[in-house]
Amino acid sequence: MLHKIEQVLDEQIRPALASHGGDIEVVDFDNKKLFVKLTGGCQGCSSSSATLKDGIERMLKGQFPEYIDELVDLTDHAGGANPYM
Repeated sequence: MLHKIEQVLDEQIRPALASHGGDIEVVDFDNKKLFVKLTGGCQGCSSSSATLKDGIERMLKGQFPEYIDELVDLTDHAGGANPYM
């Protein structure tokens, strides 16, 4: 299952994040929760929460409703420099 999730991230999500200098890393997948960390331009960005919940989570839950209930953000946003507005 994780391979399929990574494939969707590679093909549909990472290109959009990369256009803003960002990326997403999968940290863990447990009990229908996908633990992720935003990096680069996404770390510290004021829109990162909306990107994660309204964009990435919605897309992944829509494609894998039986496997994903929630995305959990493990990003250290305070450590980011808010590089893209």
